Amino acid sequence: MRLQRRAFLQLAAGFAALPSRAAWAQNYPARPVRMMVGYPAGYGPDIVARLVAQSLSERLGQEFVVENRPGAGSNIGTELVVRAAPDGYMLLLLTSTNVVNASLYTNLKFNVIHDIAPVARIGGTPFVLVVNPSFPAKTVPELIDYAKANPAKINVASNGIGTTPHVAFELFKMLTGVDMVHVPYRGNYLADLLGGQVQAAFSPIAFALEYIRTGKLRALAVTTATRQEALPDVPAVAEFVPGYEASGWYGIGAPSRTPTEIIGKVNAATNAALADAKMKTRFADLGLVAVTGSPADFGNFIAAETDKWGKVIREANIKLE
Repeated sequence: MRLQRRAFLQLAAGFAALPSRAAWAQNYPARPVRMMVGYPAGYGPDIVARLVAQSLSERLGQEFVVENRPGAGSNIGTELVVRAAPDGYMLLLLTSTNVVNASLYTNLKFNVIHDIAPVARIGGTPFVLVVNPSFPAKTVPELIDYAKANPAKINVASNGIGTTPHVAFELFKMLTGVDMVHVPYRGNYLADLLGGQVQAAFSPIAFALEYIRTGKLRALAVTTATRQEALPDVPAVAEFVPGYEASGWYGIGAPSRTPTEIIGKVNAATNAALADAKMKTRFADLGLVAVTGSPADFGNFIAAETDKWGKVIREANIKLE
């Protein structure tokens, strides 16, 4: 009994010596932080993650290290963060793909809304509806009229089933009632779009901008609710199709149950980074629009996006092959 009492007292003393939760959060980060990216190095999400990680390193005084864990539509990297300790030392670059995957995959071992805590929204990736210059339609109304007169004759490329450009296309079909054919690519579809083998695509602005400026692609409309600074003369789809809006986006998540003090600290540093003039310039070069806000704002946004794209996936009956 004396040994048990001594062990208990030693254990109690050890706990008393531990820093409080508030002090622990106040000292965060005390060691390097890992940021998981579910895409290969050099892809758009990786570039965004490295820009933000560098700024967070400078502002918080510890290295934020980007780790690439591609596979299964970014689900491998997401699950690693879901299973990580909720201490703020493993974060996730969330993308619009995460909310699409919530309905697209039927066997996920996690729920992104319940298992990932929203930390900070980073920004959006506007898309632009582009066509090959030989295509007869020069406006969205002309495209709709042509599609209705020629059902299943227009091929629209994307970089894969269930990608954000794909569901953006499906939303366009639903709201306009047109019959156009989705052509998913495992790699880059640009050569076929430039060559006329496919007629159209919903492309990230940054990817298509130079081809639009040189006349190799024709921009019909941007997919955001309003016009974009990068293409000021190009209308928004919503000017012709009420209620249409579709964009890719990025943000930071953490394992659920991560202390709110740590989430708040990363949120504040991210918002400060996005307000920096140099970061705004880098984002503009990439065709991104910075978005700031609270963790609660980001959580509400994720929930709304999950619901929106879930309805599109179910109505369009999108399934992985």
